Amino acid sequence: MTVSLNPYLHLDGGARDALAFYAGIFGGTPDMLTYAAMGMEGEHGEWLMHGYLGTPDGMQLMVSDQLPGEEVAVGDGPRIALSGDEPERLHGWFAALSEGGEVHVPLERQMWGDVFGQVRDRFGTVWLVNIADPAE
Repeated sequence: MTVSLNPYLHLDGGARDALAFYAGIFGGTPDMLTYAAMGMEGEHGEWLMHGYLGTPDGMQLMVSDQLPGEEVAVGDGPRIALSGDEPERLHGWFAALSEGGEVHVPLERQMWGDVFGQVRDRFGTVWLVNIADPAE
């Protein structure tokens, strides 16, 4: 039996762009299901009811658009943590996530010995990046 815990982001009309952005950073091919495909025609029919990204590294990320009338508090949702011991890859991901976003904590060595940084990407998602015991 396999069990996994996967982030699922709810956005306000930007899920398609966010999924493409994350695929450009982490790899993989997005799968998208629109509201129109599920019979909900109209102004927001092309918004995503469900989007999925499986990456070559085995990460999974899901997104959807909230329909008008449903509240989305940008940046108040869960944070996503990326951690590992591959400094070059994690530095690259942090830089890519920072494009058009806002760095809250620069990616640098912290008092616990790891390199850590925090960024809110251009879609409002907060990412925490930790590079374990880097040899820099």
